Amino acid sequence: MVQRYDDYGDIAVDPVTGLYRLGANGPSLSTAIAAAGATKRRIALLHIDLDMFRSINTNMGEDVGDQALAAAAQRLRKAMPRDGWLWRLGSDEFVMGIGYRTGEPDGAALAELLRDAFETPLSIPPYTLPMTLSIGIAIFPDHAENAAALLAKAEEALRQVKQEGLNSIGLYTATPERPAGNEGFAERFVEALDNSELKLFYQPLINAHDGGLCGFSALLRWDTEGHGLLRPSRFLETVERVGLSARLGIWVAEAAMAQVARWRAQGLDYLSISVHLSGALLAQPDCLDRIGEMLHGFDLPGSALEFEVSESVLAMDAHQVYDTLVGLRGLGSTLTLQDFGLGGLSFAALAQYPLDRLKVDRSFIRNVASDPRSAAIVRGIIAMGHQLGMKVTAKGVESEAELGFLRRSHCDFFQGYLFSQPLPPEDMGELVRKRFLLPGAFAATRPERTLLLLDDEENVLRSLVRLFRRDGYNILTANSVSEAFDLLASNSAQVIVSDQRMADMSGTEFLARVRDLYPDTVRMVLSGYTDLATITEAINHGAIYRFLTKPWNDDELREHIQAAFRTWERRAAGEAVY
Repeated sequence: MVQRYDDYGDIAVDPVTGLYRLGANGPSLSTAIAAAGATKRRIALLHIDLDMFRSINTNMGEDVGDQALAAAAQRLRKAMPRDGWLWRLGSDEFVMGIGYRTGEPDGAALAELLRDAFETPLSIPPYTLPMTLSIGIAIFPDHAENAAALLAKAEEALRQVKQEGLNSIGLYTATPERPAGNEGFAERFVEALDNSELKLFYQPLINAHDGGLCGFSALLRWDTEGHGLLRPSRFLETVERVGLSARLGIWVAEAAMAQVARWRAQGLDYLSISVHLSGALLAQPDCLDRIGEMLHGFDLPGSALEFEVSESVLAMDAHQVYDTLVGLRGLGSTLTLQDFGLGGLSFAALAQYPLDRLKVDRSFIRNVASDPRSAAIVRGIIAMGHQLGMKVTAKGVESEAELGFLRRSHCDFFQGYLFSQPLPPEDMGELVRKRFLLPGAFAATRPERTLLLLDDEENVLRSLVRLFRRDGYNILTANSVSEAFDLLASNSAQVIVSDQRMADMSGTEFLARVRDLYPDTVRMVLSGYTDLATITEAINHGAIYRFLTKPWNDDELREHIQAAFRTWERRAAGEAVY
């Protein structure tokens, strides 16, 4: 029996490989290889395993497992490049392919994109399910010249990868490397430093004032021959254990300074780079002198560098760390507390150290557009940072809804995939030339009177838009609650009109959440469904300002909306409104 994923339609099976094709228009692997051979392109085939997926079925039931599998498939499809292909092999195994030429994103780059997509846990109410991927990669024609053999090599690469543990990526090798012990690792890592295997990738930092590119965050990668491009989570713990984190920190700082110096030689003196400083490096008595000497050697001012420290480092309460941070700030560098809120730092320590910025972790940001508690936490962090004289950077901004909310909450800087994935230096030229990466999202002017209409019936929305257009409002329309939350995060709406009976949430429930997120809005229900108890409770608790009924009288409805805007304006002016 052919399994069905409603998001993609029927899944057709490939008789050669046994792969189930996701999407009616996707090619079979054999067809993709034939096309690649004709155009002299390579194909990277990724065998993807959802780590520990079977435990979801065992502990939470097959129904939750099926939902998690469908959500994972959807996330893979969303993260896949437009010209990629996705197949399903087993219940928790997928296969993805991409054609490329030399210099284009390859299998390792695609694997990193997929792992980035799963940094956010899956939401299967009432569960939040963290999930990681293990990925084996095989290349046509390097490893095999036909579909069945290439798939077998990708499966073998996955088996090799899983010997190292979960959340791993590896390229097929005929003789897989064995994980080294700490002593062997130390020697191998020193070789990697000497042989330029360590790389810095860069992700843009965006100024909230005008949306302009103001710098980059440096992200470390290890380009290994057998296991692809490794993230710090794969090796930093071992680096610290063998006592090499201070040496690595100096290497990162020097590589970042060299990049800034190259930009300044091109006249790009407005760009800075942020780098992480480990506790081991900060605790060394000569840390400040060494960084100062490097700045002098590259002829850079201290302001060209932003140094990020973790909460765990500040929690050490070490005098040497404090003195080094004071000295770095004296050089003119910016000091940032990274991933604020995750390390248990006391507020006393936060006030004690000479910090310039707080960086809010992605885990706090992902639900700000729709969850009042998440929104309150982020607003509180931003407000606290400002009260302490610090700027606030939001890390992991992935949607315009999140960006809109953060802008309205007066966050100062943004970093995330909405603007760009981390890039190697050779691929940053276009970003630097553009400088303003999302000008539309940062448009400075918006009409003063914005009306949001929410109704899951398209004909009702069209009628309301025609009715209110004559009054000159900026009109936003949404067919679902989730779409409405996204619009509210990105736009400053003063008046909201919602239907009551919708599939995902009632109008009064939606407006109650809006009250917590955007208390200044004037909220109204327009519905043909009347539940007096629910409506009375919503009015008494301040969730809605007025309840209006369908069908409506055009003139009366227009008057109600005009009165709602007048109410908002009186509130904004500080007048008492009853």
